[in-house]
Amino acid sequence: MRSLLDLSSWSALLTTLGSLVAVSLVAVGIRLVFMQTLQRRRERENRQINERLKTLIAAYKTLGGSFTGELVVSPAHLRDLRSMQPGDAGEADDPTSAAAERRRRIRDAVEAALSDVILLGTEEQVGLAAAAARDMVAGRPVETAALVASLRVFIRQALDLEPIPASLVIPAQGPLRVAAGGGGKREPAGGRPGGGGGAGGAMAGGAGMGMGMGASRGARDDPAAGGEGGVA
Repeated sequence: MRSLLDLSSWSALLTTLGSLVAVSLVAVGIRLVFMQTLQRRRERENRQINERLKTLIAAYKTLGGSFTGELVVSPAHLRDLRSMQPGDAGEADDPTSAAAERRRRIRDAVEAALSDVILLGTEEQVGLAAAAARDMVAGRPVETAALVASLRVFIRQALDLEPIPASLVIPAQGPLRVAAGGGGKREPAGGRPGGGGGAGGAMAGGAGMGMGMGASRGARDDPAAGGEGGVA
C-alpha cells in the first residue's frame, strides 16, 4: 500500500495520482468497449430473432390460413396437367380453369413457405417441412397441419405468450386460399370484341350531333340563309 501511495513529497504524490487516473481511464475504456461489443451483439441477435419471427409468422399464415375447404395441397404442375390426355382430365382439371389456376397459386405459395421454414425453422419444423417437400416432389398430396401446429407453439413461446390449453381443440389448418386473379381471359375494354371501337364510335357520334345542332342554329340566325333571322 505504501508503494502505491507515496506521500513523501509533492512529486511522488502527483505521480501516484497520475497513475491512479491512468489506471481508472484504462479500466473505464475497457468497460466501455466491452459494453459496446455486448450491445452490438444483442442488437444483432434481436434483428436476427425479429427477421426469423417475421418470416416464420408469414409462413404460418400461408401454411395454416384456412380451416375449411380443401386442406391438402395439390402437387400437380401445369406441365403435368397439359401432358394428360383430354379424356383423363375433367373440367375441374382443365389447365385454363380458375380452379386449376387457384391450386397452382396455392402450391407455389406453400413451396415458398416450406423453403423459408427449412431455412429458419427449428429442427422439428425443418423435418416436417422437408417431409412435406418430399411429398410434393413425389407428386403426393401435402398436409401442413402438423407443421402449422409446431410453428404456432414456437411463435407463441418466442413472443412470451401463454401456451394454449391442451383442453382447447383447434381444428386442422390448411393452406391459405388465394384468388386465381388473372388466370382467365381478359375481355376488351367495351366488354365484347370491338367494344373499344364502339365506345369511340359513340363519342364520335356525340361530337357529330353537337356540330350538326350548332350548324342548324347558325342557319336559322343567318338572314342570307332564309332562316328566322331573315324574316322582316
